[in-house]
Formats: sequence, C-alpha cells, structure tokens
Amino acid sequence: MGIVAGLDSSSESTRIVVCDADTGAVVRQGYAPHPVEKGPEVDPQAWLISLGEAAGNGLLEGVQAIGVTAQQHGLVPLDADGNLVRPALVGNDKRAQSAAADLVDSLGGRSAWAQAVGSVPQAGHPVTKLRWLARTEPANAARIAEVMQPHDWLAWQLLGRPARRTTDRGGASATGFWSAASGTYRPDLVELALGHQVRLPEVLGPSGTAGFTPEGLLISAGTGETMAASFGLGVGVGDAVVSLGASGSVFGIHDEPLADPSGTITSFADATGRHLPVVHTTNAVRVLRGAAEMLGTDLAGLSDLALKSSPGAYGMVLLPYLEGERTPHLPHTAGSLHGMRRESMKPEHLARAAVEGMLCGLADALDVLRGRGVAIRRVFLLGAAAELGAVQAAAPGLFGAQVVVPQPADYAALGAARQAAWAWNAAHRTGTPAAGGDGGSGYVEPPQWPAAASQVFEPGEELPVWQAVRQQYAAVRDEAHPGAFQWEG
Repeated sequence: MGIVAGLDSSSESTRIVVCDADTGAVVRQGYAPHPVEKGPEVDPQAWLISLGEAAGNGLLEGVQAIGVTAQQHGLVPLDADGNLVRPALVGNDKRAQSAAADLVDSLGGRSAWAQAVGSVPQAGHPVTKLRWLARTEPANAARIAEVMQPHDWLAWQLLGRPARRTTDRGGASATGFWSAASGTYRPDLVELALGHQVRLPEVLGPSGTAGFTPEGLLISAGTGETMAASFGLGVGVGDAVVSLGASGSVFGIHDEPLADPSGTITSFADATGRHLPVVHTTNAVRVLRGAAEMLGTDLAGLSDLALKSSPGAYGMVLLPYLEGERTPHLPHTAGSLHGMRRESMKPEHLARAAVEGMLCGLADALDVLRGRGVAIRRVFLLGAAAELGAVQAAAPGLFGAQVVVPQPADYAALGAARQAAWAWNAAHRTGTPAAGGDGGSGYVEPPQWPAAASQVFEPGEELPVWQAVRQQYAAVRDEAHPGAFQWEG
C-alpha cells in the first residue's frame, strides 16, 4: 500500500518512524526533544513544537496514514470551547497521592475500584488528577468541560480540531474511569472525582480511524505507550514483558480482563482487542545503581563483578525494597541484606546478590500474573540493563522461562506505525481477512510485520540451581515480611 508513520510523544521527546506498510521496514526516522520543562505540568504546545521539528525536512512526504502514541498518565483539561483550562498534568504526580486515597475510600475501597474499572487509583491516574484539581484548584475544575489524554489531544490537533474526539481501548483503560471488562465509561466516577460530568472521547476499536487530516492523511485510533510498544514488539498470548527502568513493570497478554480485588494487578486493554494485565514494582534498576555506587563502579562494572560470583551469591540474599515496594505491598519498608558471612563479604558476591534480588522481585510480579492464569512461556526483557551479561545469565532461570532481549528500537513508534497500516487496510478493506470469517464485517487482521531482532536465552540445565535461588529468596522474604506475599486473586 505504500508507507505509514508512527509518532511517539514520550515524556521527553518525539520520535517518528516511517515504515513500509507491508513489511514494517523503517525507511526514515525523525527525532526532536521536547522544550525543557520540569515537573508534573506541561504546556501541550510543547508537544506540537517537538512534533513539528521531528517531522521536518519532508519526513512525512508520501505517508498515507499516521498512528499516534504518547506518554500515559496525562490529563489535558479543556473548557467548553476546546481550549486549555490550565497546563496538562503528566506523570506520577506525587501531589495527588492523598487524592488517590480519598477516591479509594469514596467508592468503598480497593476491591470496589478493581471491580469497577480494573484498577485502583494511583497518583498517576487521570481520575486522580481530576480529584486533585477539584480539591486544590476548584475554579479551574469548575471550567473543565472535557478531558483528553496526550495521544488523544495530539491526534485531535493533527486532524484540525474536528467536532469528533476519539481515543482507543488502551488509552481509555488507563484513565481510571473506563472499564476494559465492560468496554464502557463510568461517568459516575468522573463525577465522583471532579464534581460534575465532562465530555469524554469516543472509544475506537483497534483498527479504527480517528479521521483524516486536511491533507488527506488517515489518523488511526492511537494508543498509550505501553500498548504501542507491545504491538511494536509483536508480543501475544504466552508472552510477558518485563521493563527495567528505575522501577519495574511486568505485563502479559490475556484474552480476558482480570479484576484483582487487591489492586496488585492493573487491568489495561491492549492495542489488539485483548487485555494487558500489569504488575508494578517500585524497585528495579535503582537496586543495581545503588549497589554499583556502593562498590565504586557503574552498571557494566557491577555486571562484571557479579559474573565472578556464582548463583546464590555465596548465601547472600538482598531484598530489593530500597524505596518501599508495591509488589508485595510494603510501602514503608526498606531493603535488607541477609546471609552475610565473613567469606561472602566480597564485592563480587554483593554484586551478584543485587542482580539476583532485583530479578527475584520481578519474578514475584510474574508469579502474580501466573497465579491468575496468565500464560507465560517467554519473557521479553526491555531496558538498558537487559543488555548486562549478569542479568542475561540469571533471568531465564529465575523467571523460569525463555528470555528474549530485543535489539534497541523505537518500539512504541513502531507499534503506532503498525496500527496506522492496520487502520488503512481496514478502511480500504485490504489485508488478510479474519480467520474463520468475520460475519461480513470487513474485519482484517493486523499486518504481519517481522518479529523484532533479538537475542534468546534459555533456562538450560542450570534451571534447578536457579529454582533453589528463588526458593532461598522467598524464604528470606517471608521470614522478614510474614504474610506480605500471601497474594490472593
């Protein structure tokens, strides 16, 4: 069909990939940082400025369709004329932590929220930001007539601000007022948070079209960054993704929504019509960085030290709860190091304990998903720390699954581009028909782009050794924090 583009407006920059619509091959790329703005508030015009710079020099020439993804946990508050009421609120805004607690109590607890929308309000959720505005900026809150997320707002701007406003299932499921299980908004929760109703975007299906630009470019439904990256990677049922940032996230692909009364699992929708249950950990690479600083080295040096030790770190176990922890729910605890003996107090064993502790914490998150029936046959490991030799050596055994480390790429932008190709095919009724027929609806499958180039690591013959390491970690965890990980779905 030609070429399509994917646009990813992250918290720091805009990345654009232009791809062959049939093969997924990247033919052009663009990049531009956002104008520097620190803190949880940003003028959305900064996103448009960055977009314009990234798309310069004819980058989008010949493009037939564009998909848009953007940072999640953003709220763009608009008045009745579609103008900004105040700067957008973005990120995990710690100012809203008390507002999240208020909302949880207002509906009757964590279980009530999980049943209603598949997630429990956190500081980052748009629904929580609405409650914060109602409590701290009542005059601004009273003016809010509609709300969007960043990818919704950007698509609307590209389309020339039409009367129709749209979003997708993935983006809607991250708001805290749309249920992936029922596929419907909960306007009562908007009113609970803000004090009055607002206009909400129409939720499009995975291959839906938001509209056409004045130049005739198709704009697809768009989605959040997590959903776009999953689609760009090509993960499916049986796959999990572990993302190694300062904190960690673990998600799988599931055919059914999961309602978790404890709130440990956040039940998002994905970009394909399935569901994307997520478990977060507060601590991931911050554990490695802390250990590296203690040992006077960097992450690469820490990995080299760890590889000089052996599985089990000479009996040392590090519980990685340096900033408290979400999984298990230990918000006020601290990390701890157990099993120290004179012969184990060497840099290489501490380095190994840090790597194993971080990975065991993430393995706990994987087990939460497994405990709810999410199939996990292979694990995609993302982030710069995934390239560390010590992480690659330990992860398959501790996770109990094949580990795939994709080569670095702009997977969120690639997912947005793949969605654009899908929407174009659906709009023109081209591409592969749905397997088994589709009842005449004209539904087509998403384009089958090649899987990401990756390294693959297997648990191998040492799996029993790593299982023993996990067991030792679990024993120390349960002794130090009795009952904290008696998670029940």
